[in-house]
Amino acid sequence: MTILTTPRLVLRPFDPSDAEDLFAVFGNPTAMRYWSTLPHASVADTARMIDRTLAGDPGSHAEFAIEHEGKVIGKVGLWQMPEIGYILHPDYWRRGFATEAVQAVIAHGFETLGLDRITADVDPDNAASLAMLTKLGFVITGQAKNTIEIGGKWFDSIYLELLARDR
Repeated sequence: MTILTTPRLVLRPFDPSDAEDLFAVFGNPTAMRYWSTLPHASVADTARMIDRTLAGDPGSHAEFAIEHEGKVIGKVGLWQMPEIGYILHPDYWRRGFATEAVQAVIAHGFETLGLDRITADVDPDNAASLAMLTKLGFVITGQAKNTIEIGGKWFDSIYLELLARDR
């Protein structure tokens, strides 16, 4: 069981008891604006997501609950090795928490998991994520139109990559 710590955060495996806190994130339309699914309709939806994560092949992902001062405020991880993903409750945006969590997962991916690269798929309208990833050294490798359909609407992607040797 891997636990990563940063100055303000604990990144730890999910627990079924996280469903309420994570539903506050995954049920929030603002938080979910750039996520790959519609907002969760109920705590049960979030509980099922946690169960799927816990049942998944640990060799294919390294996902963590983001805990701040004892409360789960989001998730971060390598959900399809080597693709990084993250989401935070909007109350915690613009305070450096996403950067702190992503940096810890990048270090874990390169130093512990031995990855040679980490990728990201970002909605072109998500300026905050694009700026953060660029600041962390990610470079744009491509873009594509109509890559994911969510709720009957198509969205585009910008692809980014960070190579271990470039850190």
